[in-house]
Amino acid sequence: MSFDPRAFVEPARPHTLALLRIVTALLFTCHGAASLFGVLGGAHGATLPTGQWPGWWAALIQLAGGLLVLLGLGTRPAALLCSGSMAYAYFSVHQEKALWPIQNGGELSVLFCWVFLAIAVTGPGSLALDLLLRRPDARRRPAVANRAA
Repeated sequence: MSFDPRAFVEPARPHTLALLRIVTALLFTCHGAASLFGVLGGAHGATLPTGQWPGWWAALIQLAGGLLVLLGLGTRPAALLCSGSMAYAYFSVHQEKALWPIQNGGELSVLFCWVFLAIAVTGPGSLALDLLLRRPDARRRPAVANRAA
């Protein structure tokens, strides 16, 4: 008799993905709200001027994209947009200061970029509005369908 860890891990996968999505999106949304509205300490104690490129637009993506991912609504495209915005932030703001994220202050941009990319690829997990809005027949089909017809 042997212990198979997959029997324990596999049922937890959708819930673990959902928790990763929710926590990451909540933190991302807080960054956007702080920059746009000055809440939660604001962006260095101030709000960004409306329409300012690229900061205000990045904050808008953080707020709107973060909320969509948090709710699990349009998760994959919203997560991809969030990931791309963080890649842009890293290469346009941080990378010119030094090569490594630890040296240039870009760790958070890198982490957000990769986690949102993972969410875009893996999907929202459980507890997502996307799952509720699927067509009834799509809910009954397995996640990976045989398309060799």
